Amino acid sequence: MAVLVTGGAGYIGSHMVLALLDAGHEEVVVLDDLSTGFEWALPPEVKLVVGDVADQALVTATVRQHRIDAVAHFAARIVVPDSVTDPLGYYLANTVKTRALIEAAVRAGVRHVIFSSTAAVYGEPETVPVPEDLATHPINPYGRSKLMSEWMIRDAAAAHGFSYVILRYFNVAGADPRGRSGQSTPNATHLIKVATQAALGQRTHLEVFGTDYPTPDGSCLRDYIQVSDLAEAHRVALDHLRGGGESLTLNCGYGRGYSVLEVIDVVKTVSGRDFEVRLSPRRPGDPARIVAGADRIRDTLGWRPKHDDLTGIVGQALAWEDSLSKRNLR
Repeated sequence: MAVLVTGGAGYIGSHMVLALLDAGHEEVVVLDDLSTGFEWALPPEVKLVVGDVADQALVTATVRQHRIDAVAHFAARIVVPDSVTDPLGYYLANTVKTRALIEAAVRAGVRHVIFSSTAAVYGEPETVPVPEDLATHPINPYGRSKLMSEWMIRDAAAAHGFSYVILRYFNVAGADPRGRSGQSTPNATHLIKVATQAALGQRTHLEVFGTDYPTPDGSCLRDYIQVSDLAEAHRVALDHLRGGGESLTLNCGYGRGYSVLEVIDVVKTVSGRDFEVRLSPRRPGDPARIVAGADRIRDTLGWRPKHDDLTGIVGQALAWEDSLSKRNLR
């Protein structure tokens, strides 16, 4: 049976593709509209279907042609401040289109779904680290769009008999340690990517949004998970479902937080370069601190991260950013 990876030409999706191939999966099919993904990010043996996840005829035909039994759904819009200024666009991309995808997948006989969710569903958590059973109170349209999709998947699974794993990401960073993929979107807003671009002289400065949060140094505090470790979490989730495992909702993080200013210091140290840092007001929709309660995924799926080291993550990001500029792949 084959796996369909939506958004598989993008940052996290392309690492999922690599994880599946490295584990010996014979057929991986990617569905991507290439709005933020890149065809060159995919190995040549992977079938790429260019199109929209909401194109139900295309999804149905793809599932049936390749005998797909599992969908790993990554395609989404992910920038929190953008969701505040364009909420309808986010509800369309992340909720309406997910509904269309799930409906087509159910009709075509897909048995398993892995959904790319987010820690933004928790909002401003009162408990840190955040356990999966904490009440969900998202504070921005991005988090709400993802939470609605979680609800739809659970309800559809109960009605139609497929199984699922919902993975709630914290902050994804780094690149494939073998240099095969990384964060390639030119205008991405991920802190570590932006900081490495500043260190390499590709940006004139870096902005820190908010230094008056209730954290030790006043900047936001986040749990940074390395992208290959995250992809491996999806792969073991797929094995769990195919082995008859129950449906689950799990956090994906390391259980440790770093502030924005701490991350910037690490980037400066690893790169050996200084760059301008400008302090700006808070952005709407940003929680002060959010760190994963990460025991459940280890206990349930046996997931063991291999790259839990901020210095190593930053080094991977720097190497990938440098390779992008040299290969002129932007």
